[in-house]
Amino acid sequence: MKKIVVIGSKGQLGSELQELSVQHPHHQFFFLDKEELDITNEAAVSETIAALEPDFLVNCAAYTAVDKAESDKDICYAINADAVTFLAKACAENHIKFIHISTDYVFDGFSDKGYKEDDVTNPQNVYGLSKLQGEVNALKNNPDAVIIRTAWVYSVYGANFVKTMLRLMQSKPEIGVVADQMGSPTYAADLAHAILQIIETTNWKPGVYHFTNEGVISWFEFAQAVKDISGADCKVNPITTEQYPTPAKRPKYSVLNKNKIQAAYAIRLQPWRESLEKCIVKLTNR
Repeated sequence: MKKIVVIGSKGQLGSELQELSVQHPHHQFFFLDKEELDITNEAAVSETIAALEPDFLVNCAAYTAVDKAESDKDICYAINADAVTFLAKACAENHIKFIHISTDYVFDGFSDKGYKEDDVTNPQNVYGLSKLQGEVNALKNNPDAVIIRTAWVYSVYGANFVKTMLRLMQSKPEIGVVADQMGSPTYAADLAHAILQIIETTNWKPGVYHFTNEGVISWFEFAQAVKDISGADCKVNPITTEQYPTPAKRPKYSVLNKNKIQAAYAIRLQPWRESLEKCIVKLTNR
């Protein structure tokens, strides 16, 4: 049996880990969200983690309002960077394996091939900068940490692109979706499975890893697939990034190379469309 603490338990990934925990009764899980623990309070973090004495801590907590972060910098950095220092330090001091979730936004998106873990980072917005600082803080305070960068996360839980598209497609005859930004979606349930697989391995390999579903698509193609799978009657029109200006700059190409995590932990990646189908079926049956 392993004792596992999950921080940010009410977010998309935290919620999927809660659901998955039922299938792992041999482990003891502690699910903490901001009501149970203010991760921006170093003393509270230190005290809580020392008292729980887990074997693993998974940090799913993050400030993810990408556009709002441009004007909300202090809170964004407090959660995405400073809190990571407190968590990483507490895990190091108590000999706890630390898994921290990061993002494709640490890259600038100027590439045309999948980013590897050791490629040069160059965030283009406050959110990306704060998440990169979080990575730096994690490894500085806990060199034994595992960092998993992911992208385009969706789930039956929380707010995300898939749920937004389903809602818009039910209420509008047509919508425009950006067609010149490329990436790979991640079904949070698949990432939750991968995290449990890493926890259950006997061969802990610290470092930075990438995880998404397999395949490369645009947001427009993603929306089109949501339409096709759900049977919506809405027309989806491709638009350019320039036609949909946002406060925060988005990477044009943020595909992540996943070879490292597959080799190190024997993680099997699911095709993006298969996972999207599973999620939409689940949403439909709720």
